[in-house]
Amino acid sequence: MGSAPPVFIGAEEVEKHLHRASLLLPALEAALANFSAGAAGGVAQPVRTVVPVHRHGGFLGVMPAYSAADDALTTKLVTFYEHKKDSSVPSHQATVLLFDPRNGSLKAVLDGSVITAKRTAAVSAIATKLLMPAFAEVLCILGAGVQAYSHYDIFTELFTFKEVRIWNRTKEKAVKFANSVNGPVQVCSSAQEAVTGADVIITVTMATTPILFGAWVKPGAHINAVGASRPDWRELDDELMKNSVLFVDSREAALTESGDVILSGAEIFAELGEVVKGTKPALPEKTTVFKSLGMAVEDTVAAKFVYDSWSAGN
Repeated sequence: MGSAPPVFIGAEEVEKHLHRASLLLPALEAALANFSAGAAGGVAQPVRTVVPVHRHGGFLGVMPAYSAADDALTTKLVTFYEHKKDSSVPSHQATVLLFDPRNGSLKAVLDGSVITAKRTAAVSAIATKLLMPAFAEVLCILGAGVQAYSHYDIFTELFTFKEVRIWNRTKEKAVKFANSVNGPVQVCSSAQEAVTGADVIITVTMATTPILFGAWVKPGAHINAVGASRPDWRELDDELMKNSVLFVDSREAALTESGDVILSGAEIFAELGEVVKGTKPALPEKTTVFKSLGMAVEDTVAAKFVYDSWSAGN
């Protein structure tokens, strides 16, 4: 008797079981803290392997992790392509494989794009809750892709901003964004206009050179830097990187993969999990940057959440 074939849980079904990214907050906070606790936290997660597809300007990332606390074993496969001639295809596409950790059988194949969008936004929200200034009124989003939408949804659910601004390299996408979300969004004609006076800034772009400059940023603001996941790509300039308190999801990954961290030579103050655990202070009164590269264990707990919810209904 062989093991049962794996189930396939597509994007629509994943969305149904994960209709709000905030459902992941408890599991993600625990995963961040466990990851930053080292061996005692029970998270086994190498830095992602990235295979360049030079001929087509793309990359394939492989992201395995095991979380002992969740007894969950997954691998995410993610492709990201910088120069999309065919813009009908998203820049990032992903699939998550969920295994039975007891015997290694493949239990499920899940669409990873919804999982990636939601868990990334939820982790940014965790960082923001801890690091943003006390009276944050203005939210600024740079970029208008999938991550802009997922961040907008959870940020407007969890926090109360008086004003939301967006800037995108191609203005049409920013206008489309403003017209399709549930709430007023001001479309700005330059990144500087969007950023000036903002309390919380989210960068979710495919930029390879800086689009956010320290000279524009209000002292005490909090920045979630989500794009620029290659060692030679940038979203933030040296001035901002060096004059902020820098938090990362993983020190090891940031020093391997983040152009903003590597090329600026900025010093990492703490991992987000250390702040969640209380072993490092948050310093919300300072200008803070959370450099998010995304971690495999975030996909592990998100995929387990979706699979458990799906199983309960089947």
